[in-house]
Amino acid sequence: MAPPDFTVVIPVYNEEQGLPALFARLYPALDALGKSYEVIFVNDGSRDRSAAILREQFQLRPDVTRVVLLNGNFGQHNAILAAFKLSRGRCLITLDADLQNPPEEIGRLLAEVEKGHDYVGTIRRLRQDSWFRRAASRAMNQVRERITRIRMTDQGCMLRAYDRTIVEAVNRSRELNTFIPALAYTFAANPVEIEVEHEERHAGETKYSLYRLIQLNFDLMTGFSVVPLQLFSFAGIVISILSALFVVFLLVRRLLVGPEAEGVFTLFAIAFFLIGILLFGVGLLGEYVGRIYEQVRQRPRYLVQAVLEQPGEGTDGATAP
Repeated sequence: MAPPDFTVVIPVYNEEQGLPALFARLYPALDALGKSYEVIFVNDGSRDRSAAILREQFQLRPDVTRVVLLNGNFGQHNAILAAFKLSRGRCLITLDADLQNPPEEIGRLLAEVEKGHDYVGTIRRLRQDSWFRRAASRAMNQVRERITRIRMTDQGCMLRAYDRTIVEAVNRSRELNTFIPALAYTFAANPVEIEVEHEERHAGETKYSLYRLIQLNFDLMTGFSVVPLQLFSFAGIVISILSALFVVFLLVRRLLVGPEAEGVFTLFAIAFFLIGILLFGVGLLGEYVGRIYEQVRQRPRYLVQAVLEQPGEGTDGATAP
């Protein structure tokens, strides 16, 4: 079979309430583009009826629909990697299932790819999120840009386009924990960002808690840069020098002025401050050591339980990431 012009990849986790609305908007939007396409849904171990609804949709549009059923919940990015392995399109579009990014915007991303861009990022216009979430996202974007060479204005927007060459490079990467938009950006030769519309979640609730967002950003920074380690090493040198100077000052003061009981509390404050710095450093080292530990175990990133597709569509490599 000739490869389709593009593939749309949609990870699904407990999206039972929103899937009918997604189908109602997605397929008409793709049909209107006048290009050949395939849609790959990846059920990431949903505990509701998402898998059954995806099976029904496959039976309705088997010509353009493929469904990957994972054998558990492996996370959004691993679900996308599973689809990357199966995809056949010359260009890939990733899209969330919650309709916060309208499927009607896909045509604009494809137009940028046709201009020669191998990576198309997006920026949500009039973002429909809470003030706290928008502020936290801006802060983390600024920190990430200063620590890594990755330039993404809106890292939380999953609506992105990747040329086939970028997808193949991502497929060859063996990192267990990875943030796909950032990894793909490192391979891109001609990236671009465009503004897209953003809507409120159609149904259900977000799968990213505050803890999960913090964890994601730690993975992003420690997975693509050693600058945090270098900064901590530099801070350790500076603090060591200042501590040595302060010890000399206290010694000279004791010889000239004499001991003072009140200085005990100052020493306690300084000791607690240094202990806090030390504990932060241990935690930072733990992040890097943890990544090494997960990598050396060489466990599979995901397990495919079944793939729903028309006969003749290859699935080689889907179960052996």
